[in-house]
Amino acid sequence: MHGTADYKTQAQSLRLPTKMIVGGALMAAASGKTYATVNPATGKVLAELPAGSATDVDNAVAVARQAFEDGRWSKQTPASRKQVLLKLASVIEKNALELALMESLDSGKTITDCINIDVPETVNSLRWHAEAIDKIYDQVSPANDSSLGLIVREPIGVVGIVLPWNFPLLMLAWKIGPALAAGCTVVVKPAEETSLTTLRVAELALDAGLPPGVFNVVTGDGPDVGEPIGRHPDIDAISFTGSSETGRRFLKYSSESNLKEVVLEMGGKNPCIVMDDVRDLDAVASHICNGAFWNVGQNCSAISRLFVHKDVKDRLLEKLAEVAKTWTVGDPLDPDTRIGPLISTTHFEKVSAYLEGDGRVVVGGKIIGGTTVEPTIIEFKQHEGKHVREEIFGPILAIIAVNSLAEAVSLANQTEYGLAASVFVGDGTRALRAARAIKAGTVTVNCYGEGDAATPFGGYKQSGFGGRDKAFHAHDQYCQTKTLWVDLSSSNEGF
Repeated sequence: MHGTADYKTQAQSLRLPTKMIVGGALMAAASGKTYATVNPATGKVLAELPAGSATDVDNAVAVARQAFEDGRWSKQTPASRKQVLLKLASVIEKNALELALMESLDSGKTITDCINIDVPETVNSLRWHAEAIDKIYDQVSPANDSSLGLIVREPIGVVGIVLPWNFPLLMLAWKIGPALAAGCTVVVKPAEETSLTTLRVAELALDAGLPPGVFNVVTGDGPDVGEPIGRHPDIDAISFTGSSETGRRFLKYSSESNLKEVVLEMGGKNPCIVMDDVRDLDAVASHICNGAFWNVGQNCSAISRLFVHKDVKDRLLEKLAEVAKTWTVGDPLDPDTRIGPLISTTHFEKVSAYLEGDGRVVVGGKIIGGTTVEPTIIEFKQHEGKHVREEIFGPILAIIAVNSLAEAVSLANQTEYGLAASVFVGDGTRALRAARAIKAGTVTVNCYGEGDAATPFGGYKQSGFGGRDKAFHAHDQYCQTKTLWVDLSSSNEGF
């Protein structure tokens, strides 16, 4: 156990990475330019990082292509790749405190979440995908005595990975885990706001035995690094997590270049339904607050709309108000803090604008410090307006009373998104019927969450495209499926 003073002391002694990693070497940008990465909690510069460009992307892709084609990773046995990825997970676990502190400083995430959620789940994800390497089988088709149809999986090649700023470590693991497990090489662009832990993991990957050139990191902004990755003719697949607006661009880049495979995990306007037959409103309130306020609401699967039966609305609001008060606002390096700053001043201005409107503020509604919004619940009479239509990506929950489960499900589906949803219904059959009727990639019943490493994650409608993160399904998007048709007939009788 550590206190705030301990964390601050250790944070001051961190060695922060300041170079890109390409071909196993630490590199500056070809232009020599840098940009500052800033601590959202203090506004102070943490480090100067290379401001990459298309030239740096070209270099990284060439290195990744060479590493893929010469087979230093793709031709290793599944057992060998498995052992390297398991060692990487162990090395990350050994350096957990360093990575947790780095993540907290760079993103404003609470140190408690970084230590208890982000780093352990990163390790767990890498281990899960490592263990899957030698447990995914190819297939034999139902042919005939004269033919043999083999359906085999081959690594797709060089993968471009573009990460979001809200879960830098965990999203990195979700993507490099299955990509590296399949035998691909990767060029990773972390979010410019939160690049430090990706760079550090790339260093640790070399220590774990990953061959140079397999895991490359190019830092910089979207136009200078993200777009060149999306348009690069020698990248075979893109995996992107971020906004729907940016996701559309990657589809455009693919169509205008080499028609590379594109997998998108994008935004959400996630509904939660609470009916009048739920048995434990205290537990429901705890789940809802966790879903709405975890990571300051900067979560694509965050609960953003709450549809509650009119007969229990007032009682649930009382419970929510009690729980929301336990979500302490403060310094991210204080172990008791549950709500820290939003990622940037720009994002704060966007989120805080949603504190204004026609709704009745039930809980919160205040701005604390420079870039922090306290947990807020706003009640609306109708499902209209920006609060129930737009992705806020902050700790603001809109609540609307409903008369029936059917009405709640209908309203839940009135969105362009379809990433996640939650249903709290006492009757199990009704709960499952509602869950089946909601158009979302993940629907939790009588809880909030995203499943575990074995369950796929992605969305319907404008929340997702082309595949899923997590589970065996994630491996499919980093593989090509090939048919080998073998003629077993012979002009001679017998064998």
